Amino acid sequence: MAKKLQPIETCHCDVIHEDIVNQVKEKMPEEETLYDLADLFKVFGDSTRIKILWALDEAEICVCDIAFLLNMTQSAISHQLRILKQANLVKNRKEGKIVFYSLNDEHVKQIFNQGLIHIKEDQ
Repeated sequence: MAKKLQPIETCHCDVIHEDIVNQVKEKMPEEETLYDLADLFKVFGDSTRIKILWALDEAEICVCDIAFLLNMTQSAISHQLRILKQANLVKNRKEGKIVFYSLNDEHVKQIFNQGLIHIKEDQ
């Protein structure tokens, strides 16, 4: 997905549009919230986690099956699932000795699907 970088347009003046700046400043979330949002998006920055989310978007699935699907060890999958769970993107349920994972809620599907839509717009 390497794209040629385009030069960015910049202003050639030093006028501050205070009304616009103040309007945006009033609506901007608190710094801590923005850091949390950045951390959430970092979780999406790993292709293994994206593959896991893709699988969980299709079906509730156990660790063994995810490992087989992605040709990885259960330990490696468990590590990635731990990160996804800490970010509240996935949830799990136990059925005997088997642990099944699924997306945490509809919001996760929406984030994932919106990302896919955005990517496909540029193709």
